[in-house]
Amino acid sequence: MLKTRVITALLLAIGFLTALFNTSSMVWAFITLAATLIGVWEWSKLIKLAKYPMIFSIVSALTLGLMLIFASSIPLWHYMDKVVFILLAISTVFWVLLAPIWLITRKKINQQFVMAILGLSLLLATWVALKELRNISPWLLLSVLVTVWLADSAAYFSGKKFGRHKLAPEISPRKTWEGVAGAMFAVTLYGLLLCYYLHISRWLILGLWLIVVLSIMGDLFESLLKRQAGVKDSSHLLPGHGGVLDRIDGLIPTLPLALFYIYFPIFVNIQLHA
Repeated sequence: MLKTRVITALLLAIGFLTALFNTSSMVWAFITLAATLIGVWEWSKLIKLAKYPMIFSIVSALTLGLMLIFASSIPLWHYMDKVVFILLAISTVFWVLLAPIWLITRKKINQQFVMAILGLSLLLATWVALKELRNISPWLLLSVLVTVWLADSAAYFSGKKFGRHKLAPEISPRKTWEGVAGAMFAVTLYGLLLCYYLHISRWLILGLWLIVVLSIMGDLFESLLKRQAGVKDSSHLLPGHGGVLDRIDGLIPTLPLALFYIYFPIFVNIQLHA
C-alpha cells in the first residue's frame, strides 16, 4: 500500500510541477479546472446527490467555464472583481468561523441543495486561488503547497511512529496530536529556512502555522463528510490515495485564504478610489 502511495505521489508531483512551470496560463487554468470538476463530482457523491448528479455537474462546468473566460479576459491582479472577492471571502469565513463549529458538533446537514452550493463555492474558490496564485508567481503557489504537503507527510509519519493521543477519534481515528506536533515542527524548520535564505521576517512562521491548522481542518472536514456518507475514499481514481478530494482536502481551506490575504488590501484600495 505504501509503495503504491509513493509511486502515485511521485507521478502526480512530476506532472504537477511540469504543468506549473511549463504551461501557459490558459493551459494551467484548464488543467486545474478539470481537476476541480472531478472534485465537484466526488463531492456530489459524498452528499449523495443521487437524483441530480448530471445537472449539478453541468451547472458546475458552466459556472467554472464562465469564470475561466472572465478571468482570462480580465486579469484579477489588475482588477479584483466583486464576485470573485465575495467568493474568496465566503470561503475564508466558512473555514475560519463555521467549519470549527461544524467539526465540534459533527452535525449532518441533510439539505442536499445547501451542501451542493457549499461544495461548489469552496471548490470554485480553490480553483480561482490555484489560477491566481500561479499568475502572481508559480513559486508563491508552490511554497503554500509545499507547506501543506510537508505538514501532511510529517503528521503521517510522526503520528504513525509516536501517535498516542487521538485528535478527533469520532471523525478520523488515525489522526493524533503527536502527528499535529510533527507537522508543526517540520513546517517550523521549513519556515526558518525560508526566512534565512530569502531574508524574510520570522513572522512568516506564524502564517505557516495557520496554514497547517487550516489544512488539518480541511482534512478533518472531508473525513467527516466521508464518515457521514459511509465511504473510505472520495473515489478510487488515484491508487493509494483515493480521489481528488482526498488529495486536495488540505488545500481547499488554505489556498483561498492565502489569495484573500493578498488581495484584500488591493480590493479595498480599488473600492475606495472607484
